[in-house]
Amino acid sequence: MTRESVVSEKMKLLLSLLVLQFCFAGFHIVSRLALNLGISKVVYPVYRNIVAVLLLGPSSYFLEKNERPPLTFSLLIQFFCLALCGITATQGFYLLGLYYTSPTFAAAMQNSVPAITFAMAAVLRLEEVNISRMDGLAKVLGTIVTVGGATVITLYKGTSLLQHTLHPLGISIEGGIFPPLKNVQNWTLGCLYLLGHCLSWSGWMVFQAPILRKYPAKLSLTSFTCFFGLIQFLVIAAFTETDLDRWKIQSGEELLIILYAGIVPSGIVIALQTWCIHKGGPFFVAAFQPVQMVLVAIMASLIFGDQLYAGGVIGGVLIIIGLYSILWGKNKEKKVRNPEEEETLTQHLLDQGSAIKQSVAVSPS
Repeated sequence: MTRESVVSEKMKLLLSLLVLQFCFAGFHIVSRLALNLGISKVVYPVYRNIVAVLLLGPSSYFLEKNERPPLTFSLLIQFFCLALCGITATQGFYLLGLYYTSPTFAAAMQNSVPAITFAMAAVLRLEEVNISRMDGLAKVLGTIVTVGGATVITLYKGTSLLQHTLHPLGISIEGGIFPPLKNVQNWTLGCLYLLGHCLSWSGWMVFQAPILRKYPAKLSLTSFTCFFGLIQFLVIAAFTETDLDRWKIQSGEELLIILYAGIVPSGIVIALQTWCIHKGGPFFVAAFQPVQMVLVAIMASLIFGDQLYAGGVIGGVLIIIGLYSILWGKNKEKKVRNPEEEETLTQHLLDQGSAIKQSVAVSPS
């Protein structure tokens, strides 16, 4: 392969990763826009998951026709519980947190998911922890720093840093194109909801691991989980959204938002992230995750006039440092293993990356 073609492949990968992060960032923005337009916090995930089920169901049926083990009552119960954690709790907490804070801080808090996942896996002895080695120490310290960053965001808001931000053309963007929701700001409560979202998302990934060993058809598992999550949201809606007017799609903007939330995470992102993981590996893809937070901050400032606060910047930086520490530790751990173990671990990570990228169909990012 010539040097030019290698550079071209790297550029394709970098551009694809940037597009991927734009898609993730776009979800934060359209979700906040849905709340600003008055779409119900229960109706929105119901419609979103209907679109996702309609997209994922047929795909999983045909693509994994020969891979699916027989369904049992025990597996269905586990799928239901997985949906309760990975869809109902994750999406519910996310929307509540987004309602009380902003897309920027929702994106920042989501960077703590790898650290929380590592901590849960370590407690359950699913993850190796050896603090006598550099890789083990890096993972532990990264987790501590990440938790510290999330704590700073939750407990310390600080001063606004964007009070006099101007559009590149010199026009003040204070207030944004779509002004933020009024009289609903409750910073600590919103951050606690976002923390609940991250805990639920991490729990979903940890508890999914043993189920995947029994039911290795990942796309089908995601489809079943999404279906049961839809059922759970419908049950909640039956008690909380009895006004039929709340179920009506009032405008083309609302329809586009719902279609974006269902189609982009469940279709475009799955295909794009699969290709990126195949070309660059799961660590390289994960390393680009903080780019999402920067994109969301810029987009939220322009569109909603959201302010960036000192506490969020400090906490976000700590979370990113912790994230990279954990990723470095995982990469170092892979290198110190013997070749056979390394090949097995690499394949496991690629499989895990494949499973996680399918989680975007049922998770908010």
